Amino acid sequence: MTERLVHCVKLGKELPGLSRPPYRNDLGQRIFDSVSKEAWQQWLSDSVKFVNTYRVDLASPEGQKFMFKQCSVYFNFEQGEIAQTAWVAPVEAEHKHGADCDHDHAHDAPAEKKEG
Repeated sequence: MTERLVHCVKLGKELPGLSRPPYRNDLGQRIFDSVSKEAWQQWLSDSVKFVNTYRVDLASPEGQKFMFKQCSVYFNFEQGEIAQTAWVAPVEAEHKHGADCDHDHAHDAPAEKKEG
């Protein structure tokens, strides 16, 4: 049996496609028609980050809607930004003396109040 090939929208080349649509909706059919097995596996790996970060309940209509939206954006079927899945440190205030400063920073701390 010959594998079905698709022009993968994610990887940009002809690759083996899925054996069946992954969802029973229009998005599932679109994925079946234009996403390779390889790209689908990448999505499955990446989608775990969304579930963990946002504690998505995949059994709820809201959780499914969120994941379908992320999947659509992931495969460029829809415009938008993928939800952030990693904590990003806030930008620290710029050091007063520049990046190459090599002296003791005790003077940068607030002065202690002396009693007495």
